[in-house]
Amino acid sequence: MSKLSQPPVATLGIKIGWLRLAQVILDTFLIGLAFACSYLIRFDGHPGHIYLSQLLVLVLPLTVSKVGVNWSLGVYRRLWRYTGLTEVMELGISLLISSSVLLAIRLLGLINVYGHQLSAGIILIDCGLSFLLLVSPRILRRLQTEHRQRRHWRQPVRKRALLIGAGDAGQLVLRELNQRPDLGVDVVGLLDDDPEKLRRRIGPLTVFGTTHDLARLVDNLFIDQVIIAMPSAPAAEIRRIVDVCRQVEVEPKILPGLFELINGRVSVSQLREVSLEDLLGREPVKLDTASIAGYLEDKCVLVTGAGGSIGSELCRQIVRYQPRRLILLGKGENSIFSIYQELQGRPEPVQFLPVIADIRDQNRLEKIFTELKPDVIFHAAAHKHVPLMEANVCEAITNNVFGTKVVAELAARHGVNTFILVSSDKAVNPSSVMGATKRIAELIVQDLALKSKTKYVAVRFGNVLASRGSVVPIWRQQIANGGPVTVTHPEATRYFMLIPEAVQLILQAAALGAGGEVFVLDMGKPVKILDLANDLIRFSGLKPDQDIQIEFTGLRPGEKLYEELLTASEALSKTSYEKILVGKPEPLEASVLKNSLTKLGEYTANGDEEAIRRSLHELIGSKLLIKPRT
Repeated sequence: MSKLSQPPVATLGIKIGWLRLAQVILDTFLIGLAFACSYLIRFDGHPGHIYLSQLLVLVLPLTVSKVGVNWSLGVYRRLWRYTGLTEVMELGISLLISSSVLLAIRLLGLINVYGHQLSAGIILIDCGLSFLLLVSPRILRRLQTEHRQRRHWRQPVRKRALLIGAGDAGQLVLRELNQRPDLGVDVVGLLDDDPEKLRRRIGPLTVFGTTHDLARLVDNLFIDQVIIAMPSAPAAEIRRIVDVCRQVEVEPKILPGLFELINGRVSVSQLREVSLEDLLGREPVKLDTASIAGYLEDKCVLVTGAGGSIGSELCRQIVRYQPRRLILLGKGENSIFSIYQELQGRPEPVQFLPVIADIRDQNRLEKIFTELKPDVIFHAAAHKHVPLMEANVCEAITNNVFGTKVVAELAARHGVNTFILVSSDKAVNPSSVMGATKRIAELIVQDLALKSKTKYVAVRFGNVLASRGSVVPIWRQQIANGGPVTVTHPEATRYFMLIPEAVQLILQAAALGAGGEVFVLDMGKPVKILDLANDLIRFSGLKPDQDIQIEFTGLRPGEKLYEELLTASEALSKTSYEKILVGKPEPLEASVLKNSLTKLGEYTANGDEEAIRRSLHELIGSKLLIKPRT
């Protein structure tokens, strides 16, 4: 390390030494001044010659003794610009000790100067004056610091915060906040629902009560911000705390859930605004990392649709298991460039290869498979927007059906070990073109699983809140424009989960599969779209139907009122993971599938959308008729 890059330790030590010396000198003067003023107050400004002589004799030893007590109690280890209640209490305790000892000596008759005992009144007056004079410059320095922070945009105005959660995560956040005064957050107390922690101290802070005391403590302690550090708390509890914060008008911050803290590290940098995702009610995911590493570590992994919401998160999590090479394949160059740049900064020794290609281009993919020889394929590339695919039927067929067929057949031809199809709950009893294409994609990989050494599995799940094109960004824009917020139907429900959670379960399901299974992720309880819209409006600081109106537009082409995760003929069996179920797929003759795909190819080439819809209905056998557009 060069001299220029070395920290100026000696300079810092000298600076702090001079600051401490200045504190001692000023306190010495103020303590002496307080002692002199106490004589003037006690004798109404006329202490007389004898008491003036007593003052001159006693002022030096008493001043030195008080400064010594201050020093021994650590008063001069504090920086005045951070003066708070703790520092004021320390100073008060020091002065009380000094005055109590002095008063005890006086009562024993040991302070006799020129035949006169030191007045007890002088001792009491001196204690009060000393406290006022010593506290004043410290508070003025703190006020000066806060004034400077408010004037400068780079410096945050300090906020008084309550930390909810006195567990491991809360203590880690508290420790880091104490080391980062630049964040402008002063935690003044803790809350926890564990009765054994009540009134206990964690470091300098006290657990004042439970979350049910939140409203009262916010008012009593002048709280500006509430920090929720409970990664495993249920959504109902988070919702209740957030509702209280709204009522008392304080800002809630939250530490993400455990399934979002993938690396296992907790940091204040992860504190964020409470979002819709926190209210979904998702429990943390427990993964068998050894089984996942068993099929990913030191392998060549290909992710199609790597620039999309699910594909990019797959890449982020796959890297943790240190494959030899990760191929980022996608058609959109901007999204592939973005995830490639992000992954380049990761510390894992993984080779990243960005590949721009269309999954329907068999010749291009053949060359990629021949040169790069992938061992594992996650097929996430697909068109997913239901209304758009209703209006672009041929594109849905060529991409979701024949694109999947190209990638899946190349996997078998080139000896890929594992092929994972990312499917959708819209593949169940499909009422849309998009859902029908995803069900056919499942049938294709199930058929290949019967005649190939490659292990083919499909993973089916519902909506993810933070995905591109989801309804939430649309609502945020509508709220920014002043409304109305559009909802399809007041009774419409959907299954929701978060992208990190969905991807973790995809990785785990792939480790469980033997080939040919359709894994179904436990999506929890369905959520009413209307409730979601109301929550988002409230998160924006507005009131539904008062500040922002909600407008019902009716179901769009291909949409259902309720989503399903399996057909009536599919029975679900439990796996060793409670959030992953395995379905028994309906058998389909290989010849029937082949003939149907041939017809679909012909109809698509001719652009005959009505014939495509009839063919989809015949192949899937859905009771919900896929109607042609009018």
